[in-house]
Amino acid sequence: MIRVLIADDQDMVRIGFRMILDAQDDIEVVADVADGIEAVRKARELRPDVCLLDIRMPGMDGLEVTKQLAGPDVADPLKVVVVTTFDLDEYVNTALQGGASGFLLKDAGPGLLIEAVRAAARGDALVSPQITVRLLRHFSGQPKARTAPEQPAEPLTARELDVVKATARGLTNTEIGTELYLSLSTVKTHLASVQSKIGARNRVEIAAWAWRNGIVDDG
Repeated sequence: MIRVLIADDQDMVRIGFRMILDAQDDIEVVADVADGIEAVRKARELRPDVCLLDIRMPGMDGLEVTKQLAGPDVADPLKVVVVTTFDLDEYVNTALQGGASGFLLKDAGPGLLIEAVRAAARGDALVSPQITVRLLRHFSGQPKARTAPEQPAEPLTARELDVVKATARGLTNTEIGTELYLSLSTVKTHLASVQSKIGARNRVEIAAWAWRNGIVDDG
């Protein structure tokens, strides 16, 4: 059973998300809260498998909540999926640096909401192609000609680069395996190797690294 905490200041959003998630046999909403301070308190108390956080909340915004629950200084971080909209581009990089392992559009629909929660719970965080392309590219840094590429501790293999490119396009592990004719376990092995080489904590940071360093074809 995947235990989920929902934090959103809009009652209808919380009610809607709870109804959708509680209807699933493998998901249980253990709490829903309306502000960031309560989100941190409840998350630390209940230790849910996934925290679904809005960005704009009273008391403490979702970015600070993400940092406190999943940031690089947290000894035992929780899985956080940040709920965002296309007019909040400026927040995405902060959420990424704060440890978010997935991004979900607020109007993504029930199917993607469920998929995002399940993906985060199994460590295969959902980064939809829309968000990957529009938002991670938006935060790819300075133009390629101005910034020297970030060199990994050890060069990536050709296959690892293929996996990185697919990840940066928003593909899940299963989709990567299908596209590259690799088994699921092989995809996971490549991703783990890439994370170690570039110092990334999750697939979202792999995607951001790829966009930042011009590894993904703009086309």
